Amino acid sequence: MGVEPENTLRSFVRADREGMDAIELDLHLSKDGHLVVMHDPDVDRTTDGQGAIADFTLAELRELDAGRGERVPTFDEVVEAVRGRLQVEIKDAAAAQALADAMTAHDLAGRVEVLSFHDEALTEMRRLLPDVPRVLVASHYGLGVVERAREVGAGMLSLNIRRLTLELADLAHESGLRVIAWTVNTPEELKLARGLGLQGVVTDFPGMKHTVRFTA
Repeated sequence: MGVEPENTLRSFVRADREGMDAIELDLHLSKDGHLVVMHDPDVDRTTDGQGAIADFTLAELRELDAGRGERVPTFDEVVEAVRGRLQVEIKDAAAAQALADAMTAHDLAGRVEVLSFHDEALTEMRRLLPDVPRVLVASHYGLGVVERAREVGAGMLSLNIRRLTLELADLAHESGLRVIAWTVNTPEELKLARGLGLQGVVTDFPGMKHTVRFTA
């Protein structure tokens, strides 16, 4: 988030209070198998630590400063802290089973969309929780991303707006897919998203909600 330390409880609570349509968070597995919320595969950029998340236990991650004194949150903590819809991105394909277990334990089927760059993660989620909506995320892609979405049973694409074309947006819509774009932080990017007829945008700034008719 552009106004709070990213992927912290502080940022999620603020986004929830700002009335965002959905809150996106990123999941990895700690060394001891806990679902922890962080964007990168390592802790270097967003904490005062160094190393891969997979090399830290949850207790060790708790000792890190994730910004303004915030600690690295778990998925369970985010679920308890916010009440809005969640877009949960699986960054580590191995986290699919743990996420499915947590969603079942918290009865989150009607509140969560599962996103991933990893086709295998979405395929596994379809096997584990077939009724949970799936979203294929892509940064470098061509028209073939539409067929990839079909193959993993995704109902939506979340795409890098810098590569998104009207041809692809139209093809996706004709195929019955919704399309959202990331990351839309400027009026120019918002204008492009509207021109492409997208169903939503991903933004780092909750204030964008007050200037658009749709957000994601």
